[in-house]
Formats: sequence, C-alpha cells, structure tokens
Amino acid sequence: MTGLSAYAAWRGWQAARPRGNAAVPQPAKPVDLARYAGRWYEWARYENRFEQGCERVTAEYRPARDGTLRVINTCGCRPDDPSAHRTEGRAKVRPGTGNAKLKVSFFGPFYVGNYWVLDHDDDYRWSIVGEPSGRYLWLLTRDATPDEHTVAVMMARVVAMGYDTTLLRLTMQ
Repeated sequence: MTGLSAYAAWRGWQAARPRGNAAVPQPAKPVDLARYAGRWYEWARYENRFEQGCERVTAEYRPARDGTLRVINTCGCRPDDPSAHRTEGRAKVRPGTGNAKLKVSFFGPFYVGNYWVLDHDDDYRWSIVGEPSGRYLWLLTRDATPDEHTVAVMMARVVAMGYDTTLLRLTMQ
C-alpha cells in the first residue's frame, strides 16, 4: 500500500467514525504543564483505531529540555496479560493557547494530532481531552479507580460541553 493509499484508507475510516460533538468547545482554562506532567489513567474514551482492545491504559507526560513534552502511552490488551504495549511521542504547545492546545506526534513525523485539554480539575486530579473534529475524547484521572464524586464532576462537564456520553467506553484498569 502506498503512502497515498494508506492515507486515503485512514481518511475513509476517520470519516466513518461517529462524531460525539459537532461543536467542540475551546479549552476552558490554561494548563500548567508542570502540574499536568506525570501519570494519568484513562477512565473512559471514545473508541478509536489505535487503542482498539486496550485496557489498563495510561499516559505519562514528561517535560523535555527542548520545551516539548515527552508522551508515553501504555496499553495492556488483556487484563491477565502482564505485558503492555508502549508508544512514545512528543507534544508541542501551540502558542497563544494557554498551554491547552498541543500538537502530538507519534511514529516520527508520520502521525501528528491535535490534543486539546478541554478542562481539568484545579488540583489536576482529572482532565478531559479532545480535539476539533469531535470524534475523539478521553477522560483521564490521576487515580486508576477514581471516586464517585470525581466521575460525577467529569461526566457533568462532558455533558455541559455537548459530548454524547453514550459513545464513551469505560477503560478497565
């Protein structure tokens, strides 16, 4: 498959995905990258091709000397499988966005995606991440199993932002 035909196949798959929000909001507040850094657990997501079958999903953000963030995503595909898939990338802040909009690249320059921190807890205990198409959404927490209050607050924010919560897939940790 040539690069052009692979891209066309990806675009076709992308267009077929349901849009969970036709009017994605701008990020609610700026992001302190030093406080955002560290490990996050994926509590829920809109299912996507690159995480298909993933459970025990984490994302770790580490500041790099060049001003970017190192991104380390892990996925354990089966609950009884001690091994995990690991993908590393880089995130670069888009200027003038209060650090809330980033461009993330994985696999070298071959995949660059939007990463918008749409909202987060003042203490950085939870974060809601999306992108402009409304086809991707992640609900992240600092705890592998967040308490009911944290979940209720995140879900209320997701609904208030106009996202279809029926498309959310809970991630087993």
